[in-house]
Amino acid sequence: MPTPIILDCDPGHDDVFALWLAAGNPEIDLRGVTTVSGNGYLEHTTHNARVALTVAGVHDVPVAAGASGPLKRTLTPASWIHGENALGGPELPEPTVPLDPRSAVELMADLLEASPEPVTLVPTGPLTNVATFLEQKPHLREKVREIIWMGGSTGRGNVGAYPEFNAWVDPEAADLVVRSGLPVTMVGLNISHQALITEPVVERIAAVGNRTGAFGVELLRFFCSTYDAVESMPEGPLHDPITVAIAIDRAVATVQRCHVDVETQGEFTAGATCVDLHDMLGREPNVDVALTLDVDRFWQLVTDAVAQLD
Repeated sequence: MPTPIILDCDPGHDDVFALWLAAGNPEIDLRGVTTVSGNGYLEHTTHNARVALTVAGVHDVPVAAGASGPLKRTLTPASWIHGENALGGPELPEPTVPLDPRSAVELMADLLEASPEPVTLVPTGPLTNVATFLEQKPHLREKVREIIWMGGSTGRGNVGAYPEFNAWVDPEAADLVVRSGLPVTMVGLNISHQALITEPVVERIAAVGNRTGAFGVELLRFFCSTYDAVESMPEGPLHDPITVAIAIDRAVATVQRCHVDVETQGEFTAGATCVDLHDMLGREPNVDVALTLDVDRFWQLVTDAVAQLD
């Protein structure tokens, strides 16, 4: 049976590929898409999610808008990587996928209540929507199978010296989720920087030969250009689809169960994920932390999914 998921995202170039992997892989039942501010303002991330599904020919998945900002902080979008509209590069078509009138939390709740089996939440942006859902709908916690989050890092981050962007945008939400008691898998920079967009990867996506692949190549080219300019990484890391790949096949990554805290107070470290890899604190493990990626398997999953779309 395919794994039912709700993908909570802030598209963002890499979020688009997470959407496509979820929509194009037969082992995933994409029940809904919710959007959050992060890589861009909510108006942009919501528009971009609808564009991504439109390009791929996916019109049967509801899309609902969520939080326009973090729980307690002011949003700073990642325009230095994703551009002013959060999806720089290609000319964006007008989306034909409609926006659901429900809020992200309402859509999550409705989908979970209607599901005969627990549903996996796959957030690829800040955890604002997920944290709000857990606070507002505690009676539905048992309907959440697990949370697979792209965020955090076992080492240094990519905003300032220590925090990773998705955790840094809303550390209070991340703190709430990792302390929720639900099964959480963290897909951090330490593993996502293994999913590098090499030239052979771009050529594989281009060789698919469909509209989705052509659009994807434009996204990858722009994404790599900004990573080169900002972080001197001409082969950018495609972070977000690793979450969906793990939902498809947990063997695509190795994980270590350990205790994770999210720093919410530090002047220089707010948003840092403090991952106790060596059990120095002796505290109860609360997160499965993804460590290493089967890179070939990952890119094959992405390429095969793109090939199944328009």
